Parts: sequence; structure tokens; C-alpha cells
Amino acid sequence: MGGAERNARKKKQQQLAAKSVATARGTSNDRNRIVIGVVVVVVLAAVVVGGVLWSRSDAKPSLADLPPVTGVSAPIERDGGAVVVGRDDAKVTLDLYEDFLCPACGNFKKTYGEQIKQEIEAGKLRVRYHVLPFLNRYSDPEGYSRDSANAALCAADAGKFWEYHETLFLRQPEEGGPGYTKAELAKLGADLGITGDAFQQCVDGGAHEQDAQAGLDAVKATGNFGGTPTVMKDGQVVDWDDRDWLTTLLK
Repeated sequence: MGGAERNARKKKQQQLAAKSVATARGTSNDRNRIVIGVVVVVVLAAVVVGGVLWSRSDAKPSLADLPPVTGVSAPIERDGGAVVVGRDDAKVTLDLYEDFLCPACGNFKKTYGEQIKQEIEAGKLRVRYHVLPFLNRYSDPEGYSRDSANAALCAADAGKFWEYHETLFLRQPEEGGPGYTKAELAKLGADLGITGDAFQQCVDGGAHEQDAQAGLDAVKATGNFGGTPTVMKDGQVVDWDDRDWLTTLLK
């Protein structure tokens, strides 16, 4: 009996030991599965976030299927790097310095653009639009501010500055992302009704790049320029944070 009991006790101990080993292995496997699962989730999350960021940085509004943009009923002429819109005998003449990549310029346009147009057409206001390559380094690739400013001046030569200007702000690309290529800027002009080869050549050749740069250099030299958008009257900066600033000027 003593030997049988010892054998039974030994067999039981072996069974317990085997069970313990199996349990430990199972726990270890469970831990490994958990760790692997966490790693997979983290990697997938990183891929998703990275994809979103990549798509945002590479995205820009489409210039296809544009909504109708009407012109302005007022004289328009290019004067070097500026485009003058409005009658010579208007009560107030403003200089508006802007960049087609500048988000604050886009907001300015949304807030005050329609009122400015109404006052121009009423003959009360004349605006000298200075399109600047101010944020030239802040597109990817660099150069959109320069290319868009040049293209807008080319559009002025073709009699389509207002429509071109409005469209570039209506479909404004994000700062830090890609702007429109020269080919896209040229096609936009064609879509807005510019015909002939002169506009295409003007855009491709950067015919007015120096005019736009000269405008930027000139306003910087005044010491009053703090960035885009800047509004000036008689060389003095206008505070446009007041929603009634234009109404007050035209009284």
C-alpha cells in the first residue's frame, strides 16, 4: 500500500505540474496575442492618420465645374503690378495688398468682397489691387504665390482680371500645400473665356513676375506693410477689423 500511495501521489504531482506548464504556456500565448493585437492596432492607426495627413497636404480644390463668376461693371486697367478697378472720379481710392495663397486674404474677400464690388459699381470706390508673391515659400512646391500673381496680371491684360481674381479666391488652395500649376492656371483662363495664345505664353513665361515682385518690394519699403491683406488709403494703413470700416470711409 505504501508503494501504491507513493505512486499515486507522484502521478498526481506530475499531472499538476503538466497542468501548470500548460496554463503558463497558455497565459504566455495570450499575452503574446494581446501584444501583437495592440501593435497591429497602433500600426493601422498610424497608417490611417498618415494617409489622412497625406491626402490633406496633397489636396486642393478643383478648378473644374466652376460656379458662374460675373464681372464687375467698372473700368479695369493694369498698372505695372497693380490692377486698378473703378472710376477715376471715385470718392475713395484704396490700395489692397493680397496674396492668392493667404488664408486671411480669403477671409477678407468672403467678408468684404461683395460690399467692395457694390461700392465700385456705384462709382464711389476705386481699388488698386496689388497681387503679391508674399507667401511664395509657403506652398509645396514653392512658387504658387508668384505664379498666381503673374497669371492674374496676365488675365488683366486679357480683360478677365475680375473673374480670374474671384475664382482663385473662391477655389483657394491651402497654405503649405500644393498650389495650381502653370498649366492649370493657363487652363483656368481659357475656361473663363480668354482666347488666343498670348495668355498662355504670358503665364508660361512669367511675363509679369518682376512686376509683382516690384510691387512687394515697394510696399515693404514704406515701412507700413505688416503682411497680407493690407488696406491703405493715401499711404496710411486702414484698420479693417471694424466691420463698418468701408462704410465709414465712404461717408
